[in-house]
Amino acid sequence: MTVLKRLALRSALGISLLLVLLAASFTLATPARAHAILVSSSPTADTVVPAAPAQIVLTFSEPVREVPGRIRVIGPDGRRIDRGKPTFNGPLVTIPVDQNVPRGTYLVSYRVISADSHPVAGGFTYSVGERTSPPDDSAAESRVDSVVATAVVVAKFLGYAGLVLLVGPVMVLTLLWPRRLSRTVPGRLIWAGAGLVAVSTLGGLWLQVPYTAGGGLFDVDTDGLMAVLGSPFGAAQLTRLGVLLAATLLIRPIVTGAGGRADRVILVLLALVGFVTWPLGGHPAASPVPPISVVADTIHLVSMAVWLGGLLMLVLFLLRWANDTELGAILPIWSRWATLAVAGLVLAGVVQGLLEVGSLTALVSTTYGRLLLVKVGLVAVVLLVAAYSRHLVYKGLAAQRPGRLRRAVWGELAITALVLAVTSTLVQTTPARTAVIDQATADYFSTRLTSRLYSLQVELYPARRGNNSLHLYAFTPDGQPQRVVEWKVTAALPAKGVEPIDVPLLPLTDSHVTGEVSMPTAGDWEFRFTLRVSDIDQATVTVTVPIT
Repeated sequence: MTVLKRLALRSALGISLLLVLLAASFTLATPARAHAILVSSSPTADTVVPAAPAQIVLTFSEPVREVPGRIRVIGPDGRRIDRGKPTFNGPLVTIPVDQNVPRGTYLVSYRVISADSHPVAGGFTYSVGERTSPPDDSAAESRVDSVVATAVVVAKFLGYAGLVLLVGPVMVLTLLWPRRLSRTVPGRLIWAGAGLVAVSTLGGLWLQVPYTAGGGLFDVDTDGLMAVLGSPFGAAQLTRLGVLLAATLLIRPIVTGAGGRADRVILVLLALVGFVTWPLGGHPAASPVPPISVVADTIHLVSMAVWLGGLLMLVLFLLRWANDTELGAILPIWSRWATLAVAGLVLAGVVQGLLEVGSLTALVSTTYGRLLLVKVGLVAVVLLVAAYSRHLVYKGLAAQRPGRLRRAVWGELAITALVLAVTSTLVQTTPARTAVIDQATADYFSTRLTSRLYSLQVELYPARRGNNSLHLYAFTPDGQPQRVVEWKVTAALPAKGVEPIDVPLLPLTDSHVTGEVSMPTAGDWEFRFTLRVSDIDQATVTVTVPIT
């Protein structure tokens, strides 16, 4: 076997290790779950209303977008009663429905796209006048096809692997590579990485159609593809492809050693734009503070690609090809790079964790939080191994005994790849801040109050001590949305001497307002609602809400 073949085999083994460790996370990853949740509806799920409503309002935990034709309202006779296109306004979805309908139970099924590009699907029933057997709607399938879900995970992992093989080797060849060494085999890593990123991006665009619409792997039509290309997710993917195409023109002279300073500067700017396209299509786009999340996630990806890609170049080539003099010059510089990359990983990870978890309770009570703790533990281990590697470098032992450093670097690679596997699983897991809302809204307070002027749908969640969200929907006596001129709401706990507290309200529509109310003590709270529907007409209704 020639030297070149042996080197090619070692490169293939290194890449295989990376991909195998990434693929190990497939066994951890559950089917992709939506990251927005339905927090309330009007009419409320499983309730009986006296008259048919003119519209159905869905309130989600974050802004959502439409999946054409996937919101349906089915009557007890199997007939659809939704009329016209639903209206999307941030987290609110308003569905106009026919009011000339029979008594009985109705099914509302929905499928929308959350702000982080994941599908949100589900359904609930409500009854008009009386309960009957719920209707069946075979078109309301809410699951993501298992093949599509797996393919989405594979595409994401290929993209991450491509970043590692592309970014780290380019940096090493540009700034650390000895002139006397061949660039041919390392250059193949770079082109393999570019190819993986391209395949991942094109595959992601194709898969997003059946992933969001709920079809099979080949259920892709022109309308669906155009809808994806016109979405924020599609814009990010197209930008990535454009950046990749432009970057390949600049990478070629760098691989051959002929690249100039201007080429490098332009390549760095293109790389930054390309990196930003990843967070724009994921969790950071739907975080409480998107700009900070996008910056943190970008730093996280850059640090990962530099560190892991540089380690691959070090263990596959430099520790085998470079002589003692060259290693003595290269290793201290690489050690500083690795230190900066680790610092970026840790800092960005802390920021992301704070934004996506939000509380200590969420950290320990959700799948996302527990996976994050596992990731932190693995990072701690890899930092210890990295510290040992830097010790060898600073003591001058690395150039003299490259085998010891090579084993330490292989250890870093293996553990870092596991960290990346857990990170990839986190991408497919509902963020802790959303999961906590989901747990809280599983048991919220809801009731319908009536007066001579209107009926009022009251929804309070989580109906527990602390901060609570209040949604109010006003209807005319015959079920039409009621325009309200002025709203006033107070909350009191007389049994414990808590005087009425004014609840600040934010109008969302003429008939729908929301507000935040803090109830620090458990007990039976008395809510008082005064609605003025004209210059002279107003009425007050009250309700007692048990707070636990």
